[in-house]
This record gives sequence, C-alpha cells and structure tokens, in this order.
Amino acid sequence: MEAGGEPGAGPYLEGQLLVAMPTMADPRFARTVIYLCAHSDEGAMGLVVNKLLDSLSFSDLLKQLDLDPARVNTPIPVHFGGPVEAARGFVLHSTDYAHEATMRVDDGFALTATIDVLKAMAEGRGPRLSMLALGYAGWAPGQLDREIQENGWLTVPADEELVFDEAQDEKWERAVNRLGIDPGKLSGFAGRA
Repeated sequence: MEAGGEPGAGPYLEGQLLVAMPTMADPRFARTVIYLCAHSDEGAMGLVVNKLLDSLSFSDLLKQLDLDPARVNTPIPVHFGGPVEAARGFVLHSTDYAHEATMRVDDGFALTATIDVLKAMAEGRGPRLSMLALGYAGWAPGQLDREIQENGWLTVPADEELVFDEAQDEKWERAVNRLGIDPGKLSGFAGRA
C-alpha cells in the first residue's frame, strides 16, 4: 500500500494547503483554505486558515481561561479552525516557538494546542507568526484521499505569506492563483476526463 492510506492515493500531504473546489457541497468548507497539519493512513487533520469567528476575540478567550488579557497590545483574530471539537484551541505558528507539547509539521510550521502558547502570546513572547483557531477539520482513514480524487480539493504548497496573512477574504483566490488557475474559470461541476 502506498502512502496516503489507499493504493494509488499518493504521498502524505501534511504541510500543504487544501483549497476547496467550487463544487464543495459542505457549506462549512465553501471557499476554504485548510493547512494540513497531519495526514497518514490513520486519517488527516487540518485548520481552516481563512475564516474568522466574529463572535469571540482573543481577549474574550483569555478571560474565559482565567488569564489576564491586559498585556495584549495587538488584536489577535480567532479563526474557525473546523467543525470538530469547536471549543478546543489550536495555534498554528512559525517554528521559532517550541514547547514540549509543540508538534513540528515541517521546517516552517508547528502546531501547539496547550494554554502555554496562549499565555506566551498574551505576554508578547509567543511565536513570530501565529494563527489561533478553535476547532479543526478531520478526516477518517482514506476519506481525504477519496475527496481529493473526487475533485473536492486542490492542493497547494503552503507558505507563511498565505497562511498568516490577515487578508482572509483573498486567501482562497490567491491559493488558486498559485496553481496558475484563474479562479473564475474553475467549474462548479465535477467531472472526469
């Protein structure tokens, strides 16, 4: 069996971006860009990087965790990371920050899901670049591979500029453009050649 969980599925895609095709039926993922944190024969996990939660600020989150938000000098947006475990926080960040619970995804990105990274961010000693998300997107073994084969997702190399940029509304089009595709020419109908 090849990497990816199914014969012929191809390599694992952690560290890549998933870009939802216009045919995406699930409205929670319409026009989303997802950073894939893990992908193996056991399934996949990623964070939506282009949808904000308007209902919650970083300061509100710190208060809920009984942490002092007084030191927060710049607003830190809270993202909708995905529909799984929506109350659980994840910080996708540059690799200059590391904690014993930090999972390094590749040379540019790491993931920490402990309160320690939130404290460090509130105190101004967190990672150079970061994205805070509540919840995550998850796939059962082989599920993501099938969705890609069925034209549900495009894959794009990830970089700091696209992942951590604050222009949320532009990320989907920019990700598609990186493939050399005009987003306006993507078909709203799936098909096979």
